[in-house]
Amino acid sequence: MKVLVIGSGAREHALCRSLSLDPDVTALYCAPGNAGIAEVAELHPVDALDGKAVAALAVDLGAELVVVGPEAPLVAGVADAVREAGIPVFGPSGEAARLEGSKAFAKDVMAGAGVPTARSYVCTTAEEAAEALDAFGAPYVVKDDGLAAGKGVVVTDDIEAAKAHAAACEQVVIEEFLDGPEVSLFAITDGLTVVPLQPAQDFKRALDGDEGPNTGGMGAYSPLPWAAPTLVDEVLRTVLQPTVDEMRRRGTPFSGLLYAGLAITSRGIRVIEFNARFGDPETQVVLARLRTPLSGVLHAAATGTLDDLAPLRWSGDAAVTVVVASHNYPDTPRTGDPITGLDEVAAQDAPDAYVLHAGTRREGDSVVSAGGRVLSVTATGENLSQARERAYRAVARIGLDGSQHRTDIAAKAAQA
Repeated sequence: MKVLVIGSGAREHALCRSLSLDPDVTALYCAPGNAGIAEVAELHPVDALDGKAVAALAVDLGAELVVVGPEAPLVAGVADAVREAGIPVFGPSGEAARLEGSKAFAKDVMAGAGVPTARSYVCTTAEEAAEALDAFGAPYVVKDDGLAAGKGVVVTDDIEAAKAHAAACEQVVIEEFLDGPEVSLFAITDGLTVVPLQPAQDFKRALDGDEGPNTGGMGAYSPLPWAAPTLVDEVLRTVLQPTVDEMRRRGTPFSGLLYAGLAITSRGIRVIEFNARFGDPETQVVLARLRTPLSGVLHAAATGTLDDLAPLRWSGDAAVTVVVASHNYPDTPRTGDPITGLDEVAAQDAPDAYVLHAGTRREGDSVVSAGGRVLSVTATGENLSQARERAYRAVARIGLDGSQHRTDIAAKAAQA
């Protein structure tokens, strides 16, 4: 199978790495890719938001499966253009991707499906926002209704900060604060059958101890030793399958990756948000544990044959990923700084630890930073303690001036 992956982040590097190890993949392409992805896939330039350009590239390459990684191309309808070209594509239609593209739409779908979630108000004026904030009280949860690259949510005890975020958004969803730990659970679906993956937990705050501003994610781990063994089955029954059924009932079937961000509250499981694609950095740890060849799973979802798929096989190992971010991330990150130590990690830590590139580009013989989140250093081990140790040993080999990373990824879970 010839596979084309669309995107340029660490999520796409994780996908490409898994596909490059898949014996059924005879050719692997990525557009536009990054410096790390170039080591496992043939790169091609493309405007990832231009559906016609992506479809034309897929036809030109003879791709038999297209995997759309990021949310913005999905919301822009890139998967629709590829489908119209007659090529199987892993990713929902633009209409179905509104599950991520609009928080208000997602809330409406959850209401129709009977999915448990936080009580909320959709607000378009400062007056409505003030009333909603007053109704729920602190901590205040204010979400930009549209796409915001993982940084559109403010959770704060400061009423003025909450009002300021609401004022900066065209439309906001203000909701009750959900207590309890958060879990990310991905499911692959063809619009009918739903196949859950293994759960992961990510770390949104920039600094140790969950301090600092929200980011796109600073690290993740899997499995979750503290989670109930029935968690995946319960989420499949109460959240994932009802949502897929409701989308189909509405005439906008959802096929691709349905990502449920969950809070395990004192009152049970509640959905925080849906995403319409693999999460970053959770994908890095989930795929590190998947033993079933990836291309067949994604192709089955793209062609409506998931029901025929054998049960997924998983490694018993644990996986941890630590994000190395640029100076000043998540504000305006500095780019263009040289990255050192990548060869040392490959020589001394592989295959137990490896580096997935996010915001990088090649300049001559050097790899330099090209974004806020620069690298995802990922490691596996017999348990979370060993995986953490290996990940941080590899992080210590990497040099990037002014870079930052959290030192507590999976620390509490490793002691569980």
